[in-house]
Amino acid sequence: LSALLCGGAIAACTTAPDTEPATVSEPPAETSIEQTKYSLAIGTVNSLVEAGNEQIAIDRLTQLLGDPGLSEEQFAEVLFKRAELRYGGGSDLEGAIADLKEIKTGHANSAVAADAASLLETAEAEYSTLTDMLASGEVSPMERFEILFRLGRHQEAADLMLAGALEPENEYLVDMYQIGYLCDGDELAGPVFSMTEPDGTARNVQFCELGK
Repeated sequence: LSALLCGGAIAACTTAPDTEPATVSEPPAETSIEQTKYSLAIGTVNSLVEAGNEQIAIDRLTQLLGDPGLSEEQFAEVLFKRAELRYGGGSDLEGAIADLKEIKTGHANSAVAADAASLLETAEAEYSTLTDMLASGEVSPMERFEILFRLGRHQEAADLMLAGALEPENEYLVDMYQIGYLCDGDELAGPVFSMTEPDGTARNVQFCELGK
Protein backbone atom coordinates (compact mmCIF):
# COMPACT_ATOMS: atom_id res chain seq x y z
CA LEU A 1 0.00 0.00 0.00
CA SER A 2 2.75 2.39 0.90
CA ALA A 3 4.44 1.65 -2.40
CA LEU A 4 1.28 2.56 -4.29
CA LEU A 5 0.92 5.79 -2.33
CA CYS A 6 4.51 6.72 -3.10
CA GLY A 7 3.93 5.92 -6.73
CA GLY A 8 1.06 8.41 -6.84
CA ALA A 9 2.97 11.12 -5.01
CA ILE A 10 6.63 10.65 -5.62
CA ALA A 11 7.46 14.12 -4.35
CA ALA A 12 5.87 13.41 -1.00
CA CYS A 13 8.08 10.35 -0.46
CA THR A 14 11.35 11.87 -1.66
CA THR A 15 13.72 12.34 1.21
CA ALA A 16 14.63 16.02 1.49
CA PRO A 17 18.31 16.81 2.08
CA ASP A 18 19.19 17.86 5.58
CA THR A 19 19.61 21.64 5.62
CA GLU A 20 20.07 24.04 8.52
CA PRO A 21 18.08 27.27 8.55
CA ALA A 22 20.10 30.35 7.67
CA THR A 23 21.08 32.36 10.70
CA VAL A 24 21.69 36.10 10.87
CA SER A 25 24.45 37.18 13.18
CA GLU A 26 23.29 39.89 15.55
CA PRO A 27 25.46 41.95 17.85
CA PRO A 28 25.14 41.25 21.56
CA ALA A 29 22.32 43.15 23.21
CA GLU A 30 24.77 45.09 25.38
CA THR A 31 26.70 46.28 22.31
CA SER A 32 23.50 47.51 20.65
CA ILE A 33 22.47 49.37 23.79
CA GLU A 34 25.88 51.04 24.14
CA GLN A 35 25.84 52.05 20.46
CA THR A 36 22.38 53.57 20.89
CA LYS A 37 23.51 55.51 23.98
CA TYR A 38 26.55 56.75 22.08
CA SER A 39 24.50 57.83 19.07
CA LEU A 40 22.02 59.67 21.28
CA ALA A 41 24.82 61.44 23.14
CA ILE A 42 26.50 62.57 19.92
CA GLY A 43 23.11 63.71 18.60
CA THR A 44 22.66 65.84 21.72
CA VAL A 45 26.11 67.37 21.25
CA ASN A 46 25.38 68.17 17.60
CA SER A 47 22.09 69.84 18.58
CA LEU A 48 23.86 71.96 21.20
CA VAL A 49 26.48 73.07 18.68
CA GLU A 50 23.82 73.95 16.10
CA ALA A 51 22.10 76.08 18.75
CA GLY A 52 25.33 77.94 19.49
CA ASN A 53 25.94 76.30 22.86
CA GLU A 54 29.53 75.15 22.27
CA GLN A 55 30.61 75.35 25.90
CA ILE A 56 27.72 73.16 27.03
CA ALA A 57 28.49 70.75 24.18
CA ILE A 58 32.10 70.51 25.38
CA ASP A 59 30.87 69.72 28.89
CA ARG A 60 28.65 66.96 27.48
CA LEU A 61 31.57 65.45 25.57
CA THR A 62 33.68 65.54 28.73
CA GLN A 63 30.96 63.60 30.53
CA LEU A 64 30.79 61.13 27.65
CA LEU A 65 34.54 60.48 27.86
CA GLY A 66 33.96 59.16 31.38
CA ASP A 67 31.62 56.43 30.10
CA PRO A 68 33.36 53.04 30.60
CA GLY A 69 31.15 51.56 27.88
CA LEU A 70 32.87 53.48 25.07
CA SER A 71 34.95 51.44 22.66
CA GLU A 72 38.50 52.65 21.95
CA GLU A 73 37.40 53.99 18.57
CA GLN A 74 34.44 55.82 20.09
CA PHE A 75 36.70 57.33 22.76
CA ALA A 76 39.04 58.67 20.08
CA GLU A 77 36.10 60.07 18.09
CA VAL A 78 34.74 61.89 21.15
CA LEU A 79 38.18 63.21 22.04
CA PHE A 80 38.62 64.56 18.50
CA LYS A 81 35.16 66.11 18.49
CA ARG A 82 35.95 67.89 21.76
CA ALA A 83 39.27 69.05 20.33
CA GLU A 84 37.52 70.48 17.27
CA LEU A 85 35.07 72.39 19.46
CA ARG A 86 37.80 73.64 21.76
CA TYR A 87 39.81 74.80 18.78
CA GLY A 88 36.76 76.46 17.25
CA GLY A 89 33.94 78.18 19.06
CA GLY A 90 34.95 76.79 22.44
CA SER A 91 37.97 79.11 22.62
CA ASP A 92 40.27 76.69 24.43
CA LEU A 93 43.36 76.30 22.28
CA GLU A 94 45.44 74.71 25.02
CA GLY A 95 42.67 72.22 25.78
CA ALA A 96 42.40 71.34 22.09
CA ILE A 97 46.14 70.71 21.86
CA ALA A 98 46.01 68.45 24.92
CA ASP A 99 43.18 66.38 23.37
CA LEU A 100 44.97 66.10 20.03
CA LYS A 101 48.22 65.03 21.68
CA GLU A 102 46.32 62.33 23.57
CA ILE A 103 44.99 60.99 20.27
CA LYS A 104 48.50 61.07 18.80
CA THR A 105 50.07 59.13 21.66
CA GLY A 106 47.24 56.87 22.79
CA HIS A 107 45.03 56.33 19.74
CA ALA A 108 47.43 56.48 16.79
CA ASN A 109 45.58 53.72 14.93
CA SER A 110 42.12 55.28 15.24
CA ALA A 111 40.16 56.52 12.24
CA VAL A 112 40.56 60.14 13.39
CA ALA A 113 44.33 59.99 13.95
CA ALA A 114 45.30 61.59 10.62
CA ASP A 115 42.83 64.47 10.98
CA ALA A 116 43.93 64.96 14.58
CA ALA A 117 47.58 65.19 13.53
CA SER A 118 46.74 67.82 10.91
CA LEU A 119 44.71 69.92 13.35
CA LEU A 120 47.44 69.58 16.00
CA GLU A 121 49.98 71.12 13.63
CA THR A 122 47.64 74.06 12.94
CA ALA A 123 46.78 74.55 16.61
CA GLU A 124 50.40 74.50 17.74
CA ALA A 125 51.32 77.12 15.15
CA GLU A 126 48.58 79.43 16.42
CA TYR A 127 49.62 78.75 20.02
CA SER A 128 53.17 79.80 19.24
CA THR A 129 51.99 83.03 17.63
CA LEU A 130 49.65 83.96 20.50
CA THR A 131 52.12 83.23 23.28
CA ASP A 132 54.77 85.27 21.46
CA MET A 133 52.32 88.18 21.35
CA LEU A 134 51.68 87.88 25.08
CA ALA A 135 55.39 87.76 25.83
CA SER A 136 56.08 90.86 23.74
CA GLY A 137 54.11 93.08 26.09
CA GLU A 138 52.96 95.11 23.09
CA VAL A 139 49.27 94.24 23.26
CA SER A 140 46.46 96.34 24.68
CA PRO A 141 44.48 95.14 27.73
CA MET A 142 41.59 94.09 25.47
CA GLU A 143 43.92 92.24 23.12
CA ARG A 144 45.50 90.52 26.09
CA PHE A 145 42.05 89.51 27.31
CA GLU A 146 41.15 88.08 23.90
CA ILE A 147 44.43 86.14 23.62
CA LEU A 148 44.08 84.69 27.12
CA PHE A 149 40.50 83.70 26.38
CA ARG A 150 41.47 82.12 23.05
CA LEU A 151 44.20 80.10 24.74
CA GLY A 152 41.66 78.76 27.22
CA ARG A 153 42.97 80.67 30.22
CA HIS A 154 39.48 81.82 31.02
CA GLN A 155 40.03 82.62 34.70
CA GLU A 156 42.98 84.87 33.86
CA ALA A 157 40.88 86.56 31.22
CA ALA A 158 38.00 87.06 33.65
CA ASP A 159 40.33 88.55 36.27
CA LEU A 160 41.77 90.95 33.70
CA MET A 161 38.29 91.88 32.48
CA LEU A 162 37.16 92.76 36.00
CA ALA A 163 40.34 94.56 37.07
CA GLY A 164 40.56 96.55 33.84
CA ALA A 165 36.83 97.32 33.54
CA LEU A 166 36.86 95.78 30.08
CA GLU A 167 33.71 95.33 28.01
CA PRO A 168 34.27 92.42 25.59
CA GLU A 169 32.17 91.67 22.52
CA ASN A 170 28.96 89.66 22.89
CA GLU A 171 30.57 86.35 21.84
CA TYR A 172 32.90 86.47 24.83
CA LEU A 173 30.08 87.35 27.21
CA VAL A 174 28.03 84.41 25.94
CA ASP A 175 30.94 82.03 26.45
CA MET A 176 31.61 83.35 29.94
CA TYR A 177 27.93 82.97 30.77
CA GLN A 178 27.88 79.38 29.50
CA ILE A 179 31.11 78.50 31.31
CA GLY A 180 29.86 80.03 34.56
CA TYR A 181 31.86 83.21 35.07
CA LEU A 182 28.88 85.48 34.43
CA CYS A 183 25.43 85.04 35.96
CA ASP A 184 22.13 86.85 36.10
CA GLY A 185 20.38 87.45 39.41
CA ASP A 186 19.34 90.18 41.84
CA GLU A 187 21.81 88.98 44.47
CA LEU A 188 24.83 89.93 42.35
CA ALA A 189 26.96 93.07 42.43
CA GLY A 190 29.64 94.68 40.29
CA PRO A 191 29.58 95.80 36.64
CA VAL A 192 26.61 94.84 34.47
CA PHE A 193 27.05 93.51 30.95
CA SER A 194 24.28 93.27 28.36
CA MET A 195 24.44 90.14 26.20
CA THR A 196 22.27 88.23 23.75
CA GLU A 197 22.25 84.44 23.68
CA PRO A 198 22.30 82.52 20.36
CA ASP A 199 18.53 81.97 20.60
CA GLY A 200 17.92 85.71 20.90
CA THR A 201 17.42 85.85 24.67
CA ALA A 202 18.70 89.14 26.09
CA ARG A 203 20.30 89.13 29.54
CA ASN A 204 22.00 91.53 31.90
CA VAL A 205 24.79 89.59 33.58
CA GLN A 206 27.39 90.17 36.28
CA PHE A 207 30.33 88.26 37.68
CA CYS A 208 29.01 85.25 39.59
CA GLU A 209 31.61 85.63 42.35
CA LEU A 210 30.55 89.17 43.21
CA GLY A 211 27.56 88.85 45.54
CA LYS A 212 25.94 91.67 47.42
